[in-house]
Order: sequence, then structure tokens, then C-alpha cells
Amino acid sequence: MTAWHGRNITVAGLGVSGISAARALAGLGASVTVVDGGDSDTHRQRATGLRAEGISVRLSDAATLPDGTDLVVTSPGWKPESPLFAAAAEAGVDVVGDVEIAWQLRGPDAAPWLAITGTNGKTTTTQMLASILTAAGKRTAAVGNIGTPIIDVVLAEEPYDVLAVELSSYQLHWAPSLRAHSAAVLNLAPDHLDWHGSMAAYAADKGRIYEGNSVACVYNVADRATEDLVREADVEEGCRAIGFTLGPPGPSQLGVVDGILVDRAFVTNRQKNAQELAEVSDITPAAPHNIANALAAAALARAYGVEPKAVREGLRAFRPDAHRIEHVADVADVAYIDDSKATNTHAAQASLAAYESIVWIAGGLAKGATFDDLVIGAAKHLRGVVLIGAERALIAEALARHAPQVPVVDLDRTDTGAMLAAVHEAAGLAKPGDTVLMAPACASMDMFANYNKRGEAFADAVRELAAAGR
Repeated sequence: MTAWHGRNITVAGLGVSGISAARALAGLGASVTVVDGGDSDTHRQRATGLRAEGISVRLSDAATLPDGTDLVVTSPGWKPESPLFAAAAEAGVDVVGDVEIAWQLRGPDAAPWLAITGTNGKTTTTQMLASILTAAGKRTAAVGNIGTPIIDVVLAEEPYDVLAVELSSYQLHWAPSLRAHSAAVLNLAPDHLDWHGSMAAYAADKGRIYEGNSVACVYNVADRATEDLVREADVEEGCRAIGFTLGPPGPSQLGVVDGILVDRAFVTNRQKNAQELAEVSDITPAAPHNIANALAAAALARAYGVEPKAVREGLRAFRPDAHRIEHVADVADVAYIDDSKATNTHAAQASLAAYESIVWIAGGLAKGATFDDLVIGAAKHLRGVVLIGAERALIAEALARHAPQVPVVDLDRTDTGAMLAAVHEAAGLAKPGDTVLMAPACASMDMFANYNKRGEAFADAVRELAAAGR
């Protein structure tokens, strides 16, 4: 009999993580009820499957706390002010997330967690880390905010050696007892403020990833806010602060010297010595922010004890997911790059900094963002701009203020066919040697189901352009 046997647990959300938590807890003897405000065909189909396993499901009501509940397990996206959680607080019932449940379900010899968060680059860095750990001969998985539900991995019959864990600010908010082996915050910029309520609250939730670290807290030397979070964290005795930088590293840092990734943190006599880990050319793509991702992944791997050779092999083997600075084609000596995953200004800023002369395709749903700083930083790189999407005027206004010399094509349409028109307009602005960069700095849902569909539309349009030019 487990500690979960006989407990009355309510799971909030009928998505992938909610279903995983419900099944795991029911399997441990808990009485589980899943609640969700939806009632679509998909909801009903999922509910039928869970009910067949003896799990209760309540649709069309996400606000009422089921009688007898002694714990609520929430899916990551549910806001803290949700009525269900208010009811739980009134009843004295704790609310935690699936990551917290996974942490509590670990066995005595559980795999250590190497954890990663940040406004941008989390998925790429986590996958890089998993590639390095695999190259080192470790049984590992990239989990958390990506991949297989983390509860399923923790309960897997064949144990893992170590886990690369991507954690969103939502997940960290609901994981109070998480204590990682080592963790990294890649960067901090305003995002999801509608969920957290303020930048301070968002940063505080990100900073939870450092609490209780035992070996290393990895931070971004170029982003002082990440170092501040390390300073504020309560860690185990002996845990070290490890910086990563695109410049030459100081002691207890990883950095870059003459195109070489070097380690001055996990070496003997780090005041004088450095260890070569890999070359910048081993990283795909070798854009500055992706080199930073690689350094963070390498720092966590080295904190775990991985040898330099495996760092190089893992980075060489890694290929990023689609729509992340993905080269689609060269047409008439112009490179076409899909960075549809750049759904906020911070991500777009990193992408725009990677190329010298750019025709920028941008726009969509701004999510409350402003674009002045982005345009100021990118202006010297811009050959031209093509704007699409519902809130493109916000970018147009920033361009008029800070880059009035840059030609702007404003496509007054939000249908999916607008992407083909945008690519043709960009081709008209571009000169040989330029890059047409689709890095929207906005969410996609005004025109597309998600950023993947937006990226696919861009790639299809580029291929059509290439075919027409043959």
C-alpha cells in the first residue's frame, strides 16, 4: 500500500499532463476525479478512456471543488486565481503541479534532475543537454515541458541515470519541493505577465529552479537578473554559481575563445587552467543565442561529471526542432530562415542579431508587448520589413519612430494566404547576400493554429518561390 492509497485527488485539466497524473495516481490507489471546463468531442473521448480505467471525469465545470478532495493537481497553464483553486484554498486543500507529483514519486535511488528554465531557449538547451548525456553513455530523457510526461518517466520500469528537465514558469510555480542536482536560468524577459501578474512574480517563479540545488546554479553572465536569482536562492552547502558567456570566461565560467567553447569552472586550478569542450562550428545553427544555449547545456553536463569528449560529440549530434532558426532554402542568393518559434520580442531580438542584412517578416498577436527596444537594436540590420497579422500596427509604429529609413510593406490581411504574399514581398526587397528572416516576435493564433503551422506556411511559400524561379 502506498502513501497515495485512499486519497481523494482532483486533477485539473484533461490534457497530456493531466491524464498522465490521473492514471499514475489512480494506479497507486488514489481516488481520482479529473475536472475540465471543456466538453468537445476530444474531451468526451478522453473522458471515456479514463472512465474505463475507473477514474471519474467531470466536464463543463472547472470551478467547483469535488467533495472530499484532499489535494488538487493542476495542469501547468491554469492560472493561480482560477475559481477551483480559490475553493481549494478556502477548504485548506493544497494545489500542486504534475512536476511536483513526479518529484514526490521518485524512488530512493532516483535519477538526478538537471533542470532548465528561461524566457527563451529552454527546449533547445534541454535537448542539447540530453544529447550530451546520451553521448556520455547515460540513459536519459528530455522531459518536463517537452517529450514524455515526466510522471511517466519517473515511474518507468527501466530506470534512468539522469534526466534533462525543461521547466516553465507555470510548472515551477506549482512545484514547491523540487530540489534539482543542478539548474540553469538561461535569460529573463517579460513574458506571460498576464498569468503571473508582474515581472517580479514571473522572475520569482523562474528563480524557484535554483532552490535546494546541490552542485551548480548556472546563470547567464550577460543577463544580470539570472545571477541575481542565484544570489537569492537557498542552496545546499557547497553548491557553486557557474556563469556562461559568449566572451572569454573568467574563473567558474564557461565561454568562448577564438571559436572554441572552453570550461574554466570544472577544471583543476580554474584561476589558470581551461578545458576545451567543443568548437563553435560543432553547434547547429551557430547563431549567438544558440551558442549560449550550448554553453548552458555543457555547464550542466559538466556539473554532472560528463567528460569533455562527450560534450563535443553531443553538440555535434544535436539538431534543433523545426521552426527554430531553420534554413529553408536559398533563392537568388538570398537565404530564407524560419524562426516561427520567435513568439516574443526577446526571441526575435536574438534571431535578428544573428544576421547582417535582413528583410524581416514580423507580426501577429503581441500579447501586450512593445517593440521599441527590439526595433532600436535591429535597425542597423534591416534592409526592409514585411508586416502581417492582427497587431502588426504596433511594430509599424515602432519602425516609424526608430527606423524611418527602412522600407516597410504592411499587408492588411490575416488570412493564411498572407504568408505567400509576405514571402513574395520580402523577395522583392531583398538583395543577393541578404537573409529573409521570419521571426514574428508575436504569437501566431490570429492567423494559424500554432507557430508550427505558421512556420510550415512560410516554408511552403519559400519552396513555391524557388519553384517559380527555376
